[in-house]
Amino acid sequence: MPTVDIDPDELRELTGREEKSDEQLKTDLFGLGLEFEGRTEGGAFELEFAPDRLDRLSVEGVARSMRYHYGDSRGVHVPSTNRAEWTIVVDDSVPDERPYVTGAVIRDVDLDEDGLDSLIQLQEKLHATMGRKRAKGAIGIHDLTMLKGSPATEGNPTIEYVGVEPEGDTFVPLDADREMTPADVLEEHQTGRTYADLVSGYERYPAIYDDIGLFSFPPVINGRRTEVSTDSRDLFVEMTGTDQWTIDKMLSIVCYALAARGATIEDVVVEYPDHELVRPDFSTKTKTVAHDRIETVLGIDLDPDEVVDLAERSGLEAERAENQDGDLVYEVTIPPYRVDVLHPLDVIDDLGRAYGFNDLEPRYPDVGTVGGRHERSRLENAARTQLVGLGFEDLLNFHMISEAENYDRLEISPGEDVYGAGEPATIKEPYSEDYTMLRTWVLPSLLMVLENNTHRAYPQDLAEIGFTAEVDERENTGVDEGRSVAAVLVSHDAGYEDAKARLQALARAFDVDLETPPTDHPTFIPGRTAGVVVDGEAVGVIGEVHPKVLVEHDLEVPVSAFEFDLDALR
Repeated sequence: MPTVDIDPDELRELTGREEKSDEQLKTDLFGLGLEFEGRTEGGAFELEFAPDRLDRLSVEGVARSMRYHYGDSRGVHVPSTNRAEWTIVVDDSVPDERPYVTGAVIRDVDLDEDGLDSLIQLQEKLHATMGRKRAKGAIGIHDLTMLKGSPATEGNPTIEYVGVEPEGDTFVPLDADREMTPADVLEEHQTGRTYADLVSGYERYPAIYDDIGLFSFPPVINGRRTEVSTDSRDLFVEMTGTDQWTIDKMLSIVCYALAARGATIEDVVVEYPDHELVRPDFSTKTKTVAHDRIETVLGIDLDPDEVVDLAERSGLEAERAENQDGDLVYEVTIPPYRVDVLHPLDVIDDLGRAYGFNDLEPRYPDVGTVGGRHERSRLENAARTQLVGLGFEDLLNFHMISEAENYDRLEISPGEDVYGAGEPATIKEPYSEDYTMLRTWVLPSLLMVLENNTHRAYPQDLAEIGFTAEVDERENTGVDEGRSVAAVLVSHDAGYEDAKARLQALARAFDVDLETPPTDHPTFIPGRTAGVVVDGEAVGVIGEVHPKVLVEHDLEVPVSAFEFDLDALR
């Protein structure tokens, strides 16, 4: 899980709770879902946070949540903004791959060392999460006093978002001491090399100019001329990306954090060739939540006034209403920095936290049945027990993965006629490029574990019985969900025979007929690969992993593996 570093002294100052001890703060933070993981070398709390609550990526955001938790703040707060004095003009030359931009001016911000560190951390954490490592959204923060807007015949001074030739104008990037072209940055600058893949395929590179010249090369690096320091009082925040909604929400989170330090927010006009926007977008949205649904999910009886109170203590606002059937519902207002509220259940979760999950009294369900273990669960447990008895270490990995890990790094393609290459069930709006789809087979997850454990001794015999999914229009949901048994044997002499011996032992334990006819599979070595056929049905694959796949995963010892459908053992 991702973590964020929070200075407890700064947290006490921003919450106005100087009397709180470190232990009391840890307890209160845990009540918000922020778990204490330890301390940094500088003494800051290292907190594990839910990746959906991106507004808590800074001490300002955490402090805001705690003030609501304490009851010191209530309801939805929307910062006021001053009239725009700056305009971003989007030129037709901007690369089609990164066409969107947004921005805001921040006035009178007080940035000491702690405040600047918090801002930098917020920027990098948003890059890593919502911005998908800058691919979907990238943040540039500049000292406004170092910018000179181009004169406008009427209206505001302007800066331009344009596309430039790789060997075009020069600028001095951060952490550099000489003029460089964008192409130079990608080849010679450390940060440029890190993010070169994001723009290297473009014919023209994204760039932002003021009247002096190039000062930002998004999403790679800013110019040194506009570098922010503790002496900066007025800031210009610009964000570019592949989706307007994403960068607008990232901007809202940054603006709220700076407003918490006493800054004033000023609008910026964004002029596209065919339309105009005024940003930041601090508009709210609403969700309709039924009173009965709240009580059913939380398992408690609540008075309508209590629901309104819990909503206000969650940083929301709830207004009573009736639906078409005359039932009590609430129109709940969601603040602009909350990017995680997608469903009424997200609102109910907030209400439950405000009430206090620890205060809920456990009770037996009011049903007249006796629970029991599902047949599939019994089969999983039986297979897992056999695998452990055969010497495998049992694993549990994430069900989500990326296309590169699931297909490319194992030398297969979606839709290919081999085991594990089914069409992927993808996530429409993933928060991270590392988790963009549901895995179609389990072996990629095991190889990722091996890649992260090259420092450990061999042999390593690992197994997992895990969830898989692939698109299948014959299913009512359009997705065929299943369970697979996968195992890897890793040692200096691991071979096909070792994997087959374990597989045969597993088949005997479940009294099924096993055959292993020769087959081809790109993940495995030709001539050392076979299909897994159980009771006459092809259900999997077994073999020695191909050297290309081993090199891709930094493995220097042989790996033999098998994977098949769990249902074959019924």
